[in-house]
Amino acid sequence: MAEITAALVKELRESTGAGMMDCKKALVDTNGDFEAATNLLREKGLGKAAKKADRLASEGLVNVHVDASLKVATISEINAETDFVAKNEGFINLTKETTMHIQATNVETTESLMKTTINGTAFEEYFATKVATIGENLVVRRFATLKAGANGVVNGYVHSNGRVGVLIAAACDSEKTAMASGEFIRNLCMHAAAMKPTYLSYTELDPAFVEQETIGIKADIEKENEEFARLKKPLKRVPLFVSRVQLTDAVLANAKKEMEAELKAQGKPEQIWDKIIPGQLERFIADNTQLDQQYTLLSQFYVMDDKKTIAQVVEEKSKELGGKIELVGYVRFELGEGLEKKACDFASEVAEQLK
Repeated sequence: MAEITAALVKELRESTGAGMMDCKKALVDTNGDFEAATNLLREKGLGKAAKKADRLASEGLVNVHVDASLKVATISEINAETDFVAKNEGFINLTKETTMHIQATNVETTESLMKTTINGTAFEEYFATKVATIGENLVVRRFATLKAGANGVVNGYVHSNGRVGVLIAAACDSEKTAMASGEFIRNLCMHAAAMKPTYLSYTELDPAFVEQETIGIKADIEKENEEFARLKKPLKRVPLFVSRVQLTDAVLANAKKEMEAELKAQGKPEQIWDKIIPGQLERFIADNTQLDQQYTLLSQFYVMDDKKTIAQVVEEKSKELGGKIELVGYVRFELGEGLEKKACDFASEVAEQLK
């Protein structure tokens, strides 16, 4: 069995929000496997879903460059060793120049980027010079470019602290609609920067992930209801489902039948059912898509109008412009996600630097 250290228990507690003893027991039961312990706590309703970003760290900047035509946009993440570098003018300029160069050369990998030429110099040499000048190890960690295509538009947003950036591309029915929706697409990028959706649509969710999260979300609510019952507060409804993936035609048809039966029992005239049921179905879908609302952009409620989902807002904007807008591309970078945090003793590090 792996050693269950106090540091490991503390890390699990911080990432899940579960109690200290529950975290220790979960680690013991899973032989010290952090991910397995996290899942065990979720299934028991003892902790929230772990956010990997809370356990990951890196320094540097995320940068976004959008072409003036709103047809091409590029996002990059360049890492450094310390957060001081992010405020360094030389490093800031490096991230901007590199992002524009990536877009101009249409490269897709860091290997191909290093083989390009910038200002008459091999990019690899150019970058090495910057490393020597700034005095830290720098890495072009990742980048992506979205292209709008005919009758399309792409826009982007990078938060003022340079730690989060987003690109969104849309396909439209005409060039007129595309150009008129540029600022709207940027507003959606701002929403995504704040609300952290991982995917564009629920169709991208892995079935195994949906199944696992269904158990966890139900367990969370049941656990909350235990406390609400103790406090004599109204209980939360435990959803039947958590994703649109699970709401098959048969499920929706059955929900509609139940709504019709209830309206009949209430004595509502049948001729007005078609005015009531669409709203009830919409509510049923919202109540049973909690996972989508957390992880997918189109299912989230818009921060500028929290009564409507992004999908509904896009549909309304389409009608307003007299055309059609369909979101087809989405990229979100958050600085350091996916990189292991380096544990260090600050005093020892300073002593090492003074040698």
